[in-house]
Amino acid sequence: MTSTEFVYTTYIKSTAQNVWNAITNAEFTRQYWGCEFLCDWQKGAKWTAVRNTDGNTIMVGEVIEVSPPNKLAYTWHLPDTSAESDKSRVTFEIETIKDTVKLTVIHDKLEKGSDMTVNISRGWPLVLSNLKSFLETGEAFDIFAVKGTCSAQETPQQKLTNVGA
Repeated sequence: MTSTEFVYTTYIKSTAQNVWNAITNAEFTRQYWGCEFLCDWQKGAKWTAVRNTDGNTIMVGEVIEVSPPNKLAYTWHLPDTSAESDKSRVTFEIETIKDTVKLTVIHDKLEKGSDMTVNISRGWPLVLSNLKSFLETGEAFDIFAVKGTCSAQETPQQKLTNVGA
């Protein structure tokens, strides 16, 4: 397997703590991501992403590294995945630059050319743009109303495939 990575950097007029809270607090993720990330965010803890509209679990993983409010890393995979080779990794790096935060998201250990790689390269820009809007304006758009994203009737695998399409 040949692996690849996706790197996305954005600058947000906010604080590192606010960005951290937006990434780790289910009430916040529900507003800009369209799902609640449920976890206590301790190293080794399991996390689950539960979609707002239907309560389906759409993604799961395990926390690898926690250093609030500057770094968070976890595995990322579909709920029915057990093979280590099907698990990728997401790392959030949060850096304060004066009154702005540089947020870098690295999603790596992806199989080159896989559906997951294609889907996250569409989905992350949408999610992170909405995160930026949410933190800077207090308002987020309905991420699933964007053309090509998933409907409530789809299975978790179909949802993954269509997010950001």
